[in-house]
Parts: sequence; C-alpha cells; structure tokens
Amino acid sequence: MYIYNITIFKDGDNMYDVIVIGGGPAGLFTAINTSIKNNRVLLLEKKASAGRKLLISGAGQCNITHEGDIKDFLEHYGDNNRFLKNALYNFNSERLKSFFNKRGIHFITDENGKVFPQSLKAMDILNVLLNECKFRNVVMKYNSRITNITKEDECFVVNCENKTYKSKIIIIATGGNSYPNTGSTGDGYGFGEKLGHTITDISPALTSVYVQNYLFKDLAGVSFTDIPVSLWRNNKKLKNWKGDLLLTHKNISGPAIINYSRYIRKNDVLKFNFVKADNEEDFRVQLKNSINKNGHLIVKTIIKKFDLPKRFLDKILDISNISSELKCAELNKKLRNNLMNNLLSYPMIVQKLEGFNLAMATAGGVCLKEVNSKTMESKIVEGLYFVGEVLDIDGDTGGYNIQAAFSMGKLAADHIVSKLD
Repeated sequence: MYIYNITIFKDGDNMYDVIVIGGGPAGLFTAINTSIKNNRVLLLEKKASAGRKLLISGAGQCNITHEGDIKDFLEHYGDNNRFLKNALYNFNSERLKSFFNKRGIHFITDENGKVFPQSLKAMDILNVLLNECKFRNVVMKYNSRITNITKEDECFVVNCENKTYKSKIIIIATGGNSYPNTGSTGDGYGFGEKLGHTITDISPALTSVYVQNYLFKDLAGVSFTDIPVSLWRNNKKLKNWKGDLLLTHKNISGPAIINYSRYIRKNDVLKFNFVKADNEEDFRVQLKNSINKNGHLIVKTIIKKFDLPKRFLDKILDISNISSELKCAELNKKLRNNLMNNLLSYPMIVQKLEGFNLAMATAGGVCLKEVNSKTMESKIVEGLYFVGEVLDIDGDTGGYNIQAAFSMGKLAADHIVSKLD
C-alpha cells in the first residue's frame, strides 16, 4: 500500500508548462495526466495538504463512483447533464477503477450500486494520487493562497502571497463553496469572473431542506419510499420527481430532497403525494366511495389500507383536524377534502436550505455555455481550463461528483497534452 507522504518539490524558476489551481481529485488527476512527455506541471493548493474534501467523502470511506453505464450516469447530473457526455465517455467508471486497480486499490460495491475502496478508507485513494504526482514530478506547492490571476500577452500570471508563477496554460480546479473548512470557499468563481466568465447563481446542493411551520418534528426517523414530489414557485409547477423521503427532528431529507436540492430555493413549495396515487382524481373518487360505504368504521381504519407509517398516519389525521375515533359517517365534506389534500399534495414552504457547512456540493458556478465540453477549455480565454465543482454542474449522491471530477480532469489533460506536443 502506498504511504501518505506530502512532499513540497523544489522548483527552479517560476515558469511552467501547466499550472493547476486546487488540490482536490479534479486538480490532482489533471496534474497527473498532464505531467507526461517532460511537461513541467505545478499544482497550487492554499491549504497545508491536498484532498481534504476527498478524505471526508462517504463519511471517510470514499464513495468514489457508481455502477452503471454512461446513459445511467447522465441521468444523475440535473439539467446540465449533457455537458458531461464527452468527459464520461472518455473516462468512465471502469477506467477509473482500472487506474486504481493497477496501483493496488480494489473496490467493493454496495447494494445501492455505490463503489468504495475495499479498505473503506478515503486515505488510500488520496495516497495513490499524491504518490502518482510525486512519481510524475508534479511540483506541489502548499499554503499557496492566490491573490490574483491575469493574462499578459499569451501568458497567465498567477500571484500568490509570496511568489508569482507563469504559464501559458492554467486549470482552475478550486471546487465550490461546500465544506469551506476543507478549502472550498469559492475562490475559483472570483478567478473565473475576473478572466471574463459568467458565474451563475451559487447555492447549496446535496443538502437537506428546512420548511416553514414544520409539523413533523416528533416523527424523526419516519421515511417514505419512492414518493412523488412536485416543486412549485410562484404558483407554477417547475418539476416532478420520485424518491425516498426522510423526516428528521428539524427538517426534511433523504434522496428525494438531497438529490433535487439543486433546484430548490427559499419560498418554493414542495408538495408530497404520500399515497403515491398515479391519478389524483381517481384516488379522490375511490376514497370518497370507500368512506360513504363504510360509515360505521372510523376514518383511521379506511386510511390504514394506504400502508402509511403508523406515527405519520396519526399525525396526518391530526393535521387534518380529524379525531382518531371519528367515524366515516361523521366526516363532513370540509374535513374529507382536508384529508384528501394532505394525502395527495401536502404542501411544505421552503424556509431555507442547509448551509454550505453541511451541504455536500454546490449548485451553480462557471457558466457551461462558456466552456468547451469536448476539451474543458474556456471559449473566452485560450489556455484557461475549468474542471470539477467550480463549474455549473453537480451530481446526485452515490459517487457521481467524484467520478465527474476525475472524468473532467482526464478530458482536460488529454487536450492539454495534445496542445503541448
């Protein structure tokens, strides 16, 4: 097994063939794959060590990728998914696993298709990347906080607090805003903007959501499988999806929320179809008929057939102002409609998203229209590349973001090497 070893390599002067900014998986892998054919590659990292966010991924176990083909992968990157098509075809999950297999890392796949190193240690993945950088003579400069990037003639000038570096090619791989204590504080957005790029709205992604007047605090741990959800803004429906919902003591979570938080904003309304009815009108008719035919039964008995969690069933009746002992014959039209509406499209108004300190990713970033998806090079500034979360694309939970980071890094590196030949 590789030994974790942070090495600060000596550099002779301040001119390099390639400068990579950011020591996460995207930056490290780009540096590794550009440092061939005697190319002089410099990696600048503002923290004292690289890969800090990688080390906490998957709760330290590093869910590095996911099983499935490219078509399946593309379904997990939101509305901007087509941007990653070239990168994923160029370097897919099998090629990623093969890279690490050749360096002594083997993988396991859990029942949900998530892929982890067999050791369940993110450090093992980082060790390989750092040792590969060392083997390929990548110059690693830690504690290098960049103050400014400019382009003079055909050369980029990168000013750090204590030194200036130059190169005709730079790669911005600084990550997003999530987990800022790891170094992801949005620096790349400022660099990109100063160099002429548009930065789309930034918000937390892969995170839980707080709602106004949350009524389910006492139902912490109650969950729903594959529940239909709709997103509304200004009384207009924006999206529909299905996913697993988890109620916590303070907010709503689970894949149905986390994977779609990239779309959710303050004051949006989320509506939940707890009974999973495919046709709402049919459901209303059937429930009305069932209530009318069973006047001697209590309403709770009729609702039980929808297989709702017991604690939730009691709560939804309470929210609908229906006593747990109320008989169907005593249920008036107003109460019946309350119940139907709460079962079919229970509304929750978004108060806020969990902040960047706990969000696993960042939505928004460098505008994809200004970056060539076949090369990762800027369409505005020649020799400028963007890879990883600094771009306006983010994936679902399950290893999709780390895979994208490696794939984008490899695609950019391949193009850079061809330019340097």
